[in-house]
Amino acid sequence: MSGGLQDRMAAATRDKRVIGAIRLATWRKVEKRETALASLPHADDLRARAAQIRRHTIEHLPRYLGQFAERVAAAGGHVHFAANAAVACQIITKLAAARTLRLAVKSKSMTSEEIHLNAALEAQGVQVVETDLGEFIVQIDRDRPSHIITPIIHKDRKQVAEAMVRELGCEYSEDPQVLSMIARHHLRDIFRRCDLGISGVNFGIAESGTLCLITNEGNGRLTTTRPRVHVALMGIEKVIPRLTDLPVFLKLISRASGGQAMSVYTTLITGPRKPSDRDGPEELHVVIMDNGRSGILNGPAAEVLNCIRCGACLNACPVYRNTGGHAYDSVYPGPIGALITPLLFGPAHAELPRASSLCGACKVACPVNIDIPALLVRLRHLSRGQQPWSKRLLMQLWSRAMSSPTLYRWGQYLLRGIVADDGTGWATRGPGPLGAWTTQRDLLRPAARSFRERWREELRDDA
Repeated sequence: MSGGLQDRMAAATRDKRVIGAIRLATWRKVEKRETALASLPHADDLRARAAQIRRHTIEHLPRYLGQFAERVAAAGGHVHFAANAAVACQIITKLAAARTLRLAVKSKSMTSEEIHLNAALEAQGVQVVETDLGEFIVQIDRDRPSHIITPIIHKDRKQVAEAMVRELGCEYSEDPQVLSMIARHHLRDIFRRCDLGISGVNFGIAESGTLCLITNEGNGRLTTTRPRVHVALMGIEKVIPRLTDLPVFLKLISRASGGQAMSVYTTLITGPRKPSDRDGPEELHVVIMDNGRSGILNGPAAEVLNCIRCGACLNACPVYRNTGGHAYDSVYPGPIGALITPLLFGPAHAELPRASSLCGACKVACPVNIDIPALLVRLRHLSRGQQPWSKRLLMQLWSRAMSSPTLYRWGQYLLRGIVADDGTGWATRGPGPLGAWTTQRDLLRPAARSFRERWREELRDDA
């Protein structure tokens, strides 16, 4: 999707069918999340503990990354460090070429989406098949994921059915179970023939070199055990110190993302297949990627690296709920995407931190207590110089008015005169910049009498 942030947001809000589907799905996820967390004893204490572990890990990241790499190698795996996306793609494509691997299966991995790994492999003649059901639909429909956890949250059953009929030649059905079985049958044949498996990593455990993958469909286990070579791609921030830290996150991540007490599959992988193992890959390669994360680590928004990619902040966000993920024009949408995207990919995305109402719902939803609103404000401040002069001037005037009782009072009188009421108490139009502002936002018309005026009247009546 091209155009500026406001154009993309305005276009997204006009697609009522997509927005309706997203609202329904996200509200359900929010309700399930609240129910699941309410059933968890001491949920707030657990979230505080998770935040503490993540903060400690990020503060000592070089130490834990070094330990993790040593333990992976000791378990028989191969460790590769990639400074950026191009190097990561180069490492993986060279691995495939050197072993004449031609058919790759991939489990869900936002990191691989971040570096456009599929395109890099296909350019070298390696066919890549997504095996997560949502990602599979995205792939055959030549679309893009619009949610970190639920990639086809913007599609309905009719669209999924039409894509399957067109690409797989199956009979038309809108029955979710029938559609799932069609995809399962198709993917089973792919799994039988594949020779390369690519996965992400939810958590890398430093003390043992163990990879933890969390999935719901079983495709993750097939991807990491069926092919003769398994490549795991992880960002440097995914490491945690100890195996005993893992249950803290397992209790939170599935509850936060979709209201599940636990994910269906939690897979722990330590090294490639051993002589006594019945299955598993002959080779395990772990690609540890930086791609801008070190820059975040040393900057004012390092807290964002604590994110465990549960997607809870997307479900809670009113902006995401009313625009969907594609409007963010990034592999990482929603509040966390509004932070990570400009930090990873630069000033071209500097507007994204402004795609937030700063209501704080994302902070409440975050299972590791990231103060997303405060970070958004911090990034807005850093990019304020890129704002139009008219907006900067208005913000300076607003700042002066908010710090002066007299100017604030005059401002109230002025707004009462220029803000039009649509009859419901909400302003839907106004002169100049105010008119444009209200096209995408709700604004309560200022009260006829201010609090101070009413307070003085109360005192006068009491006297």
